[in-house]
Amino acid sequence: MRHISWLVSGVVVAPAVLFLTTQVAGCGGDDAFLVPGSTGDGGVSSLDGSLPDGTVGPGQDAGDAATVPADGGDGGTTPLSCDDSIITNFKPDANTTVLSVHAFAKGDALTLSGADAGTVPVAPNDLCVVKLNVGPGNPGAATDPSTSPGIGIEVWLPSAANWNKRIHVVGGGGWQGGTAIESPTALGGVVSSPSLAYQVAGVEGAVSAVTDTGHQATNGDFAMLPDGGVNTTLWTDFAQRGIHEMAVETKALTAAYYGTPATHAYWDGFSTGGRQGTEEAETNPTDFDGILAGAPVINWSRFITVELYPQIVQQRDLGGTYLTQAQLDLASNDAIAACDLVNGQHLGYILDPSTCKYDPTTDATLLCVGVIGSGGTIGTSINASCFSLVQATAMNKIWYGETPDGTVPSPATDNGFAITPATNQLWFGLTRGAELGALAGATEFTIASDQVALELQSSLIADPAFVNATGNGTSAWKNLTYAQLATAYADGITLQPQFANINTDNPDLSAFNNAGRKMIAYHGLADVLVPPEGTLNFYNRVITQMGGLSTVQSFYRLYLVPGMTHGFGNGTSNPTADPPLPTIGQLYSTLTAWVENGTVPDTLTATSVTNTAHTHPLCVYPLKATYGSGDINTAASYTCQ
Repeated sequence: MRHISWLVSGVVVAPAVLFLTTQVAGCGGDDAFLVPGSTGDGGVSSLDGSLPDGTVGPGQDAGDAATVPADGGDGGTTPLSCDDSIITNFKPDANTTVLSVHAFAKGDALTLSGADAGTVPVAPNDLCVVKLNVGPGNPGAATDPSTSPGIGIEVWLPSAANWNKRIHVVGGGGWQGGTAIESPTALGGVVSSPSLAYQVAGVEGAVSAVTDTGHQATNGDFAMLPDGGVNTTLWTDFAQRGIHEMAVETKALTAAYYGTPATHAYWDGFSTGGRQGTEEAETNPTDFDGILAGAPVINWSRFITVELYPQIVQQRDLGGTYLTQAQLDLASNDAIAACDLVNGQHLGYILDPSTCKYDPTTDATLLCVGVIGSGGTIGTSINASCFSLVQATAMNKIWYGETPDGTVPSPATDNGFAITPATNQLWFGLTRGAELGALAGATEFTIASDQVALELQSSLIADPAFVNATGNGTSAWKNLTYAQLATAYADGITLQPQFANINTDNPDLSAFNNAGRKMIAYHGLADVLVPPEGTLNFYNRVITQMGGLSTVQSFYRLYLVPGMTHGFGNGTSNPTADPPLPTIGQLYSTLTAWVENGTVPDTLTATSVTNTAHTHPLCVYPLKATYGSGDINTAASYTCQ
């Protein structure tokens, strides 16, 4: 994921964001990346996308906190104390072990290793942290990434006086794993990955939890057995079981700790966390009363395989000589300029990328002087970042998405944005105007090369950080042909049973609906990693499966956010773009109001981080914001139609 950084300012209730994008700050799994064009927009994201938005406890009014009697009240059992007695007294099932219990008073440094209080956050309120392991894990040598002691879960509990009677767990990012949650000297809920659970518990007052989903690796090598085979056990823990166990154990511990169960339980995740929430709705529909799913990485094998396509295009068509960042930005900004007009004025970002048919192969001002097209010499640019015709065609391929043979139609007839892929289109590319450095830059997005290695069952395809007894990665992905990448795409679908159905694309949500649960999904239309068409594809398949839009909207609603990246910030190549964005607090409040008060989500107002006078309506899909009259940067100038 790269991109945006979010500054903690007061209250933080964070979803976890899947990937980040370019300009790697380091090589470790917890390193953050900075997305070009996203600086100064107030959005911030780390590898998991943990996000504070400065609002007062999402969905929490000033009077939300509930005092729980010392005896548990409500006819409950005697509450547990935040000490080692939990280790012996909390035994919900045979697979669950309490690893440790830690009490923190308000103002204590949140550290288990004696680190300087100036380098770690402090407890916003009294907190109890319980570390759990849920077996059986996967046996093997300690040096093998496929070895696991089980699913690590870290539960953060506010004091009884501060508890708002809710559970509000947060999803993860990327491959989700890491060592912090199982570690006796680290806290997973205070680092960028998996999320800032301590803020949810300490400020909002809800019980929160995070999980490593059953592995401690930060890349995809955990999913391959030492003999090169598919690690079905850890795929299952990662894709499904880890998040379900977190729900089950958190509910059980909450009831035991306070002597009374929570009144409501919520899932809040972005990217991988968005997929996890969708997975819960499909597979364990009664785990949560409400699910907030941001930029969900459903269709996992499809879009992640296609994330490697921009690299293959440049290896095959450009001989491995990459388009420069300046070229990527130039073409993307030209696309914005061609498609961002509202009432004759440039908005700076594209409201509806489905209508943008900008074609760099016919843009004389982008093509270098002397470039010859079908009608003769057309290039007029003397810019050092100008394009050859082959390079311009490569841009169209990157925007269109993967095809089996590397061909691409004219954008005039098919710009690649659709609900269902075209006949020769395996999956979608990024939208025009989105910043391309994360996927098309000189360094590949390693989650994609990991995934392709797992699909083709060859560790050599991945980068050297991918460890396996049959041989570590050698970056052999660089030699893949279009046909071989298409084979990987097909294999990813064929292997779904072994991959624990990681694609999370079952449109039958009838059990979720029948249980009275609610879900809100949202996705940025300038997402720099995950094409929003994948979310549109799934939502429309749910509509077909469930008997129509009105049925689906009674329990599941979708918002599309123009200009938004893979996180809460500017995702466009235009650094001066100022797309109004929702906040996580706004979205979470909308969800809790729907679940608890029956307030049906309707049009929301997004506000610019840098200029609060700039607003824009967020319409409930399939409605779109349509300009009427007035200031193009004011929500009142639009209606949802």
